[in-house]
Amino acid sequence: MKRAVLTSLLAAVLASSLSGCSVWNSWFGDDKNKPAPLETLSGPASGRVLWSAKGDNVNFPLSIATPGDRFVVASSDGSVRALAATDGRELWRGDAGSKLAAGVGSDGRFAAVVSRDNELIVLDAGRMAWKKTLPTPVIAAPLVAGERVFALTLDRQVLAFDALDGRKIWELKRPGEPLTLAKAGVLLAYKDTLVVGQGPRLAGVDPLKGQLRWEASVATPRGTNEVERLADLVGPAVRQGDLICARAFQSSVGCVNAERGSALWNRVVGGTNGIGADDQVVVAGDASDRLSAWKLANGDLAWSADQFQHRKLSAPVVTGKQIVIGDYEGQVHLLDRDTGKTRSRLPTDGSQVVTIALLGDTALVATKSGGLFAIKAE
Repeated sequence: MKRAVLTSLLAAVLASSLSGCSVWNSWFGDDKNKPAPLETLSGPASGRVLWSAKGDNVNFPLSIATPGDRFVVASSDGSVRALAATDGRELWRGDAGSKLAAGVGSDGRFAAVVSRDNELIVLDAGRMAWKKTLPTPVIAAPLVAGERVFALTLDRQVLAFDALDGRKIWELKRPGEPLTLAKAGVLLAYKDTLVVGQGPRLAGVDPLKGQLRWEASVATPRGTNEVERLADLVGPAVRQGDLICARAFQSSVGCVNAERGSALWNRVVGGTNGIGADDQVVVAGDASDRLSAWKLANGDLAWSADQFQHRKLSAPVVTGKQIVIGDYEGQVHLLDRDTGKTRSRLPTDGSQVVTIALLGDTALVATKSGGLFAIKAE
């Protein structure tokens, strides 16, 4: 077990050293890789902050759940909260009792996180319901759906538990890649199918029995060694209708038809973060934070934009014909979806934007310092 964890962590470090030199250089003063200066903008604001809230620091790969009319968020200290999307009002609060390594997944009632001690912890409307020790480490947020809790481990095992009592229902172990990536993977629902990232492939799984239904590749690994061929899928992935689109680490961005279980298109592009999409385009940044947008239907390039190079961008979301994306200074940038041009900018608390979640037309921005900022694009 320890070997598998160390191997995955080593893979991430080595892959970064091979493919992400721009990050290293920007941290250590290479003039060529300094963050791009902020543009001078004019014209009316194209978004506004609806409400804000504060929590503890976020030192893990936070995922914000968006069930129904609320955002469910977590902090490194183990606190978990449900906040009304309209005004940020706290609907319930709970405590996992441990510092967190992954989370949060929620269906509105149940919320699931994973502690640094590798315990899957489930809260019921903020009250501790149960906890289970997992066989190998977890970084991806659990998924809560259909009164089940699903967990994806670093070695890409999938485990299903009863949300009410924690009883293990099934586990899926498949032949894995020689190396796995220590980043949050892909775990989401499509109709009555559980969709999980397995190396560079998306797999459709029966959520009741844990049996494989289909498999489709997002990337074709290339390279002369195992590290260069590392192409694990990185969350968040995005669902649009029958399509699920995802990024393969430093390899490509692509979309799969989840109804047919077949690959639709992929495009070779580096990068380490998840992607954003709406019913028109798929948007992603590369290793130097150059943004590209591809047409959802066929993968044709719509535009590319380089005004945010080396600004350590978050994964984007797309709403109201605008793209919302954050950077290392806590700046939230709103871009025109059809051109990639910056329309306006909103400051937060000065710390890095770690994730953005979309619920309806409200984007919730979370920063490393624990700030939460609900933004509406206009």
